[in-house]
Amino acid sequence: MPTTPEQQAIHEPLTLEPYNPAWPTLFLTEQSRLRTLAPSLLAIEHIGSTSVPGLSAKPIIDILAAVPSLQLADDLLPHLCASGYITSPAYNLTLQNRRWLMRHHNGRRTHHLHLLLASSPDWTNTLHFRNLLRQNQPLQQAYTQLKQTLAATYPNDRESYTSAKTTFITSTLQSHPQK
Repeated sequence: MPTTPEQQAIHEPLTLEPYNPAWPTLFLTEQSRLRTLAPSLLAIEHIGSTSVPGLSAKPIIDILAAVPSLQLADDLLPHLCASGYITSPAYNLTLQNRRWLMRHHNGRRTHHLHLLLASSPDWTNTLHFRNLLRQNQPLQQAYTQLKQTLAATYPNDRESYTSAKTTFITSTLQSHPQK
């Protein structure tokens, strides 16, 4: 049983909420804070379902921040952790081209920060998928239905939930190539 707020946030059940118009403002607030904390970030983008008007989402602001190197990302981790983020060094070792951090409040996740190599195809693919969802209502509806099914299937398994969305995302990117 999780005992600390950090453990509660890490192990909280997965829930989807209807779109909240406050999410873009929450992103802008954190974007401004990150620009002050880490001016070496090349770009800071709002991603994930909270960045798509009308889309239901886990109420967590996902942020993609471009870094020129993983060394810089690793150098930023202690500073970001001293400023309210937490991370998992073991989990980060499993990631290629990125580092992951999380903010939480009262045992609930509030933000995910993905430090990603600016040169990585994941950077452009992530932004392209977000933009497709913003522009394509049928695609947004299909993604919402998938997420609702997966949330009901994996309410306590975020890794399986995220992994199960990968086929949809990959298929979408293949059928809607960037121009």
